[in-house]
Amino acid sequence: MRIVRSWKGLADADRGASVALGNFDGVHRGHQTVIALANEASKATGAPLGVISFDPHPRRIFQPDAPAFRLMNLDQQARALADLGVDIFYILPFDSQMEHLTDRAFAHEVLHGGLGVRHVSVGFDISFGKGRTGSPQTMTDYGVELGFGVSIAPPAGPVGSKYSSTSIRTALREGRPHDAADILGRPFAIRGPVERGRQLGRTIGFPTANVALADYVSPRFGVYATRTRLPDGREFPGVANIGVNPTIEGEIAPRLEVWLFDFDEDIYDQVIETDLVAFLRDEARFDGLETMTAQIHRDADEARGLLLKSS
Repeated sequence: MRIVRSWKGLADADRGASVALGNFDGVHRGHQTVIALANEASKATGAPLGVISFDPHPRRIFQPDAPAFRLMNLDQQARALADLGVDIFYILPFDSQMEHLTDRAFAHEVLHGGLGVRHVSVGFDISFGKGRTGSPQTMTDYGVELGFGVSIAPPAGPVGSKYSSTSIRTALREGRPHDAADILGRPFAIRGPVERGRQLGRTIGFPTANVALADYVSPRFGVYATRTRLPDGREFPGVANIGVNPTIEGEIAPRLEVWLFDFDEDIYDQVIETDLVAFLRDEARFDGLETMTAQIHRDADEARGLLLKSS
């Protein structure tokens, strides 16, 4: 899969795709229906299959003070799209020019003039362009005018509801990672480099790998059964705390602290990816290290049991 970060001056090989348009944060099961429609048109026309998204996410521009909300970083997004057979991932810069394009200008200048799209698939509830005035109907009209096909994906999800990134964020914030996974089609995963922490866990028998939450949506603070993948492809079960570890003195930013079972290697600075499999309990303050250690071992036993059943 090729990654293209512009819509201007593209080579012929990067133009003329059948594209799915959206933010696709999570590449969840609803997003997958939009991409599937673009794939159908790709096969019918012989055009490459493309996906258009934006960086930074428009929500970060229009709601700069909103809490972190991302469900995946760009590396995870690219891997998920490659797994769906996408040929070209267009990560278009959401800059001041893009921000001020009307829906008509976006269709004319970006989709038609810049990318030369053969087909565009969109979700039933898409809005685009300055003021979010663009809709599935206006996209259909622009397709007729400019000579590209348009398909509109209907709602995907249980009767009376739809799969949405908002529902995934709500499930995670409420400590329901299993519900988030049902919508995503895979567990929610936090990916990032292992940072040096206070190294307290190593001194009391459970060394943790610490990963900043960065721009990820903040799941409910607490303890989770997890599976973690290392850069070499190995996967380890574990137990993790997400939060600020209130038992230990000193303020820290919320983070993931994961104890990998049956593992003792130096992985500082390596990029790991941790699936949240099940929520075990809320984060708690303990009256001392001995009490905290005993609880962590109980958490580990519970996590091992749950992970064994789900493997």
